Formats: sequence, C-alpha cells, structure tokens
Amino acid sequence: MVKPTTIRLIFALAAQFKWSLRQLDVKNAFLHGILQEEVYMAQPPGFASVTHPSNYVCKLHKSLYGLKQAPRAWNERFTSFLLSLGFQVSQADPSLFIQQSSKGTVLLLLYVDDVILTGNSTQLINEVITALTVEFEMKDLGLLHYFLGLQISYTSEGLFVSQTKYINELVDKVGLQDSKPCATPCLPYHRLLKDDGKPYHNPDQYRNVVGVLQYRNLTRPDIAFSVNQACQFMHNPMISHVIAVKRILRYLKGTSTYGIHFKPEPLHLQSYSDADWVGDPNDRRSTSGFVVFLGSNPILWALKKQHTVSRTSTEAEYRALAITAAELAWIRQLFCDMHIPLHSSPLIYCDNVSAIALSTNPVFHAKSKHIEIDYHFVRERVTRGDLQVQHVSSTDQSKKYPNKWLVCTIISAPLQQSDA
Repeated sequence: MVKPTTIRLIFALAAQFKWSLRQLDVKNAFLHGILQEEVYMAQPPGFASVTHPSNYVCKLHKSLYGLKQAPRAWNERFTSFLLSLGFQVSQADPSLFIQQSSKGTVLLLLYVDDVILTGNSTQLINEVITALTVEFEMKDLGLLHYFLGLQISYTSEGLFVSQTKYINELVDKVGLQDSKPCATPCLPYHRLLKDDGKPYHNPDQYRNVVGVLQYRNLTRPDIAFSVNQACQFMHNPMISHVIAVKRILRYLKGTSTYGIHFKPEPLHLQSYSDADWVGDPNDRRSTSGFVVFLGSNPILWALKKQHTVSRTSTEAEYRALAITAAELAWIRQLFCDMHIPLHSSPLIYCDNVSAIALSTNPVFHAKSKHIEIDYHFVRERVTRGDLQVQHVSSTDQSKKYPNKWLVCTIISAPLQQSDA
C-alpha cells in the first residue's frame, strides 16, 4: 500500500506543475492474481461436479478472496504488467510506479485496488488507462475527488485536501454529535499518566477509536501530539485517557472543515526538528518530533517517543535531528526515483545550538559518545552537502508556534475550506 507521505507529495507536485489527477478502481482485484503455489479447495456448494464425487477437490490457478496468498498474487500480477508497459518501481515506495520517456512522465500510485494516475502528458495517461482497462476489469472514475477518506477539491491556487466526511462519521459513531466543540485537541503542557484514575470498562472501544484517529493524521498534523499520547495507553486505558480522546473528537467536530492547501511552491525541502527533553512523566523518555515542508506544503510529520532516556537535552535534540535526517534522505530518494531535481539541499531547523554544533564539528567529546551512531549518520550527510542544519531561536519559534515543542503546532493554522 502506498505510504501517506507519498500521497501528500504527489498532491504537492500536482499543485506545483498543474497536473491532473485521475482515479481508477479495479473490480474484484484479488481474482486477477495468479497463484505460484499449489492450493486446493473443496468443491463449493451448488457448484459440485456431476462427474466427480464430493471427495474430489479443485486446484486453484488464480487467487480467491480469503486466501492469504491473494494480496501478494494480485500485487505481483499488477506490478509485472506495469513493468511490461515501461514503468519502474520506486526504490523508496514499492507502491509508486514511474514511467518516463521522451513523450513525458506518468506517475501511478497503487493502494490495494485503488489507482491514482498523474503526470505531465495527458496523452500518455490515457494510453496507460486504456492498456490497464484491456488487461484488467477497471472503472475509470475520472478526476480524483475522493480517495481513502480524503476529499480533494480544486481551486485556482492548487488543491485543498480534507477529511470532513470521515470526521463527521466518526463523531456520529461515538455519539458525540451533540457535544460542545473544543478550541484545542489537548490542554497546554498537560501529559497523560498511566495510572491516573480508574481503568476504563471497555478497552476494545478505546483501541478502536484511537486506531481510527491515527488515520486522521493524513491531513491533520494539529492532532498528531494528542493522538500520540493516547496511543501509549492502548493496553490499559484509564477513564482519564478516554476523556482526553473525547476532547480530541470534540476538537475535530468543531474543525471538521480544516485541511491542507497544496499550492505551487519552489521545490525546496525544509524541516523543523524538536524534542521535549525527559518530557514523559511516566518513564522520563523524550519525544522526538519533526515536520517536513515542500515549499510551504507540509508533506510529512511525526512524533515518536525515543527508545532510551536521554541524559542531556543535546542528546534528545540530536536524536530528533537524526530521525529527521533519515526521513529527508528517504524523501530525496523519492525525488530521484521520479527524476525530479531539487533546487537545493534539504534544510533542517533546530533550536538547540549544541546539537547543531555536533553536526558540523568533527571533534567528538566524551560526554556525547553514547550518541555516536546518530552523530555519524547526520555528520556524514552534512559533510557530503546532502543536508544543511541551521539554527532557529526558541524565542522566534515560540512566537510563531505557541507550543513550540509540540510538532503538531509547527504547521501553520489549518485552513477553513472557504479560505481555500
């Protein structure tokens, strides 16, 4: 399945180059897969052979729904056909296929049985659609408007992507349609505790709702930190955790029309990296956070608790820096696969002077030997010129982004649909 970052990157490129986005749907996708293994099944009721008794079985040549081999068989069949059309598989994302010729470039995204096509040649796109329709039973849905819960609307300045319908359905599902909206997804500087209050009586419901909220992060970086906190208590949720999740849902209810506006911007990657040193009161581990922009379009954001306790703020910030550098290297590989040049090296903004010094200073001090792997990883890319690291003061960052250490607030305020 295609990665969410790849989807957002394609949206940003489509807005930049004014490419059209076409959508196809494969009918009964798993029935197209050809099995490489020997698989047998009992004769289905109502279709038993007249000439053979019931103890005979059927040998399958193609996959069926329910077989564990079905997804792989379908993917192999579809991939092999695209390769015969001249497509190449991206090294960074196996669900992204690129066809480049003297006539132009076509990009294809595959998500199980949903296909998105875009590129700089309408003729090539139509030829690919014709070839796919001949080989597979497909339905051409025309211009992309709805994909995996994403609503795509087209403006004079680019694309506006939101999840309004998906959010409203979730709020109705949990019975909060009459609740009062909240102005923020969580209380400022409030952290959830693992043993705060009484256990929740229905942990399965909690896991289901939080799992669905993770999918809302496709277009809502403003809830990333709040959802990240809620995900840490899946095994034993407390009533206080449920209250925090309800606050997220009430916030989404009042901001269901918010989304991301992808606009034409220079092809320049810049990111913000940060960490809250020993910020988790439960285990005193730090949380790394970052956001990556293509121009001013956010294409990747994430929060992740660090695996070990950081002994210094420099270590916590440098681990966040290393994670951001790894993601930027992956995005650069995507651009290389698509044969799209970047105008300059990616840039990381960090508010920790010591962490920046480590990325450029070849002298390795005894106090920082325990982060040697991350040091060499970032340092190597800075030396080669693949990456730039610059300082942004905490004062400036806090003025522009009030809760500076929450990566979700690094993104500019979500746009109303009317503002798009």
